[in-house]
Amino acid sequence: MSEQTSNPTSGQSVPKSRKSKFRQKSQQQKTAESKLRMERRGEKLDAARKKLAKQKPLKPKGPVRRVAGVAGRGVHGFVHGKIYEVEHENVGTEGAHRTELAGETVLRHGTRFVKKQVREHPARAVRRAESRHTKATADYYYRKTVEEHPEMQKGGALSRYLQKQKIKRQYAKQVREAAKQGGKTAEKAVSSAGKLTEKVVAYAKEHPVGLLAAALCLILLLSLQSCLSSMTTVGNGLVGAVAASTYPSEDADMLGAEAAYCAMEDELQDYLDSYQRTHDYDEYHFDLDDIEHDPYVLISILTALREGAWTLEEVQGTLQMLFDRQYILTEDVVVEQRYYLETDTWTDEDGNTHSDTYRVYYDYYICYVTLENFNLSHLPIYIMGEDQLSRYALYMATLGNRPDLFPSSPYVEKYTSPPVEHDIPEAYLADETFAAILKEAEKYIGFPYVWGGSSPSTSFDCSGFVSYVYNQCGWSFGRLGAQGLYNISTRTSSPKPGDLVFFTGTYDTPGISHVGIYVGDGWMLHCGDPIGYANLNSSYWQSHFYAYGKLF
Repeated sequence: MSEQTSNPTSGQSVPKSRKSKFRQKSQQQKTAESKLRMERRGEKLDAARKKLAKQKPLKPKGPVRRVAGVAGRGVHGFVHGKIYEVEHENVGTEGAHRTELAGETVLRHGTRFVKKQVREHPARAVRRAESRHTKATADYYYRKTVEEHPEMQKGGALSRYLQKQKIKRQYAKQVREAAKQGGKTAEKAVSSAGKLTEKVVAYAKEHPVGLLAAALCLILLLSLQSCLSSMTTVGNGLVGAVAASTYPSEDADMLGAEAAYCAMEDELQDYLDSYQRTHDYDEYHFDLDDIEHDPYVLISILTALREGAWTLEEVQGTLQMLFDRQYILTEDVVVEQRYYLETDTWTDEDGNTHSDTYRVYYDYYICYVTLENFNLSHLPIYIMGEDQLSRYALYMATLGNRPDLFPSSPYVEKYTSPPVEHDIPEAYLADETFAAILKEAEKYIGFPYVWGGSSPSTSFDCSGFVSYVYNQCGWSFGRLGAQGLYNISTRTSSPKPGDLVFFTGTYDTPGISHVGIYVGDGWMLHCGDPIGYANLNSSYWQSHFYAYGKLF
C-alpha cells in the first residue's frame, strides 16, 4: 500500500510526515477545535429549527406510490429468495449473490443520498443537527477533561470511546429533560455533562480497573494497537475503537465462510439421514444432537483467530478444524454371538424317524451412532489464547458492528436492544456488603457471554461472573463453577439482596447449570447473554429455578 495520499485540489501527494505532524496536534488545539465545531453546529441547529417552524408538513404518499414501492420490493425479494434456495449447493453462487446484494445496497444508499440533497424535510435536518451538536458538545467536554486530567488517556482508545459515549448519553438525557420542563436550556445540560466528566474521572482514580470502559479496554488492547496503527483517520479515539470492534473482512468472504460451514453441516445431516440405507447392520441406535450454529459466533471466531482481515480461501482449513471440534460423531459397532435352533431329521435302517436339535451361532451387528454438538460458542476458551479470546469477546459484544450481516441471528436482538433497567431500592443499599457487590457487578452490564470466561479481559460466563464479583468484594474462593458455588453456599428460603440464585436444565449438563446474583423483589443480575438484569418471575426462570444460596 502506498505511503502517500492523493490531494484532490493540487493533484500532488501529501507526504507521510505531513500526516504525522497533523496527528500530533496538541490537546489544547483539539479542545479549541471541538469548541468551535460545537458552536458552529449550535448555530446550524438554531437555523434548522427556524426553518422547520416555517415549513408546512409534507403530504403523505398517495396510494399509487405506496403500491409501487411494495411491488418493487416484492419482485426484488422474490428474485433473491430463489437464489437463496440454491445458494447452499454452490459456495461460488453464494459469494456472487452477496456481492450483488452489496452492490445494490450501495446503489440504494446513493439514491437516497441524492434525494436527501434535493429535498430534505426540515424535521430531519433538526434531528441530524441535534445529533451533531450533542456529539460536538460531548467531544468538547471530553477533550477539556482530558486536558485537565491526562491520566484518562492511559486507558486506550476503547476506554476513551466509552467514556465519551457515557458523557454523550448523559448530555442528551439532560437536554430531553430540559425540553420537557420547558424552562431549562441546553446550556444547563452542557454544564451537567461537564460535571459528569469530573465524576467519571474521580471514579476512575478510585477504581482504575473498575469502570466498564477500562474493563472493556483490556478486552482488546493488542487488537486496538494493531488497528490504530493502520488507520489514516487521526485525532479521534472513537474511530479507532469502532475500527477495532468491526469485522475487517469483505462481506463476500464472511458470507462465503458461513455458506461453506452450512454446506458441511448439510452434508453431515444427509449422511445421518441416509445411514440405514448406506450401512448394513442388524440393529441401529441413534443419539443425535441438533446440527446448528450461530453465524456471528463463527465469523467472530475466524476474525479473532486470524487477528485481522481474511479471505474465504485462507480460512478453509480453519473451518474444517472448527467443524471437527464442534461435531463429534461416534459410530460404535458391537458384535454379539447369537444363535438360532436348527433341527435335523433322518430315518434309520429300521424306518424309525429321528430328530436332532442344535444351536447355530452367528454374528449379530448392533450399531450405535452418537453425534455430540459441542456448541461452537464453547470452543473459543479451548482454542484461543487470552488475547484472541479478548478479541472474540469484543466482536461478539458489537456483532462486528454488522447487525445487518445475519439479521435472523438471535444475537441481533440481544445485543442491539437496550439492557433491561431495574432500580434497586435505597433501603437495600444500606447493607454495605450488598452495595459493594452491586457496585462491582453493575460495571459489567452489557459484557457478552463467553463460555469459560472469568475476567473483564475475556468477559464472563455465569459462574465466572459471580466468582469474579464476589472475589473482588472480600471473598477468596477462586474460580468456581455453578455447581461449586452451590456446594459452598447455604440454602435459604428467605433470600436477601446479595444471595445467589441457582437453576437447573438451562442447558444439557447434570446438576446446577446457571447462577445469578439475587438483588431483591424477584430480580437477579446475572451473566445472561449479555450480562444484565432479569425478572425471576418469568415463566422461563420459574421453570428452571432450583434454590437460593447464601454466601455471607
